[in-house]
Amino acid sequence: MKNGAEVSRVQDTVTRIVKACGIQYVESFAVPTGIFISIDNGDSDDDTYTFLKQIKSTSTNLNKIAKLNSFSREFVSTDMTIDEGMAILKAIEDEKPYPFPFRLIGAGVGAGAFSLLIGANIWEALAAFVIGMISFCLAVLMNSYNANFFIKNVCCSALSGLLAMALSVASPLAPLVTYKPIVVGVLMLFVPGVAITNCIRDLLDGQLISGESRISEVILTAVSLAAGAGIVIKLWTMLGGIF
Repeated sequence: MKNGAEVSRVQDTVTRIVKACGIQYVESFAVPTGIFISIDNGDSDDDTYTFLKQIKSTSTNLNKIAKLNSFSREFVSTDMTIDEGMAILKAIEDEKPYPFPFRLIGAGVGAGAFSLLIGANIWEALAAFVIGMISFCLAVLMNSYNANFFIKNVCCSALSGLLAMALSVASPLAPLVTYKPIVVGVLMLFVPGVAITNCIRDLLDGQLISGESRISEVILTAVSLAAGAGIVIKLWTMLGGIF
C-alpha cells in the first residue's frame, strides 16, 4: 500500500500470509491510510485479536510491489520461517531507489516526450526536458523537508510555468517556442497515473471507500497542478507579459 498497490492486492496478500502461518480465520480491511486485521482460531471460546497499521505516507514504486508480490507467493508455497521472511521484507524495504542522476534524466526525457506527444517542436521539447529536470529537483528538495503533496505540486507547477513563460517571451528562443506544450509536458510528470488506475480498479472491485479516497487524491492533485501554473500565467499576463 505504501508503494502504490491497489486495495484488493493488499487484502489478498495479508490473508494468504496469515493463513500460511496456520491461522485459518482472518479478515483484512485496507484503505489508503491504514490496514485492519482480525484473526482467531475459529473456536467458539477463542478471543478475536484485531490489529491496525497506519500508513502515513505513500509513493509509487512498482519494483517493490513486484518483489513483495513474489515474496508473498514464495512464503505461502514454501517452508520459509517467519524470521527468514522478515529478513527478506527488511531487505526490500531498505532497497534504495535508482541513483538520482538516472531519475533526473528520466524526468527530463519524460517531460520532453510528453510535450512532443501534444505537438511541440524540437526546441519546445528541449525546453521541456530542461525545465522538467529543474522541477524534479524542486520536488526532491521539498520531499526532503516532508512537504505535503498539495504544496509540492503547486510550487513545482508554478516553477515550470514561470520558466516556460520566460523562455517563450524573454529569451533568444522566444520566436521558436510557446509555453503551452512545455508546461503541459512538465506537469505530466506529476500526474498520479497509478492512483487514477488504482481508483478505477478499486471501484470496479467494490472497494468504494478506497476508490473514493483515491479519487479525492487525484482531484486535489489536479487542482494543485492547475493552480500553480495558472497563478503564474495569470500574474504574468497582469504584469504585461507578451504572449
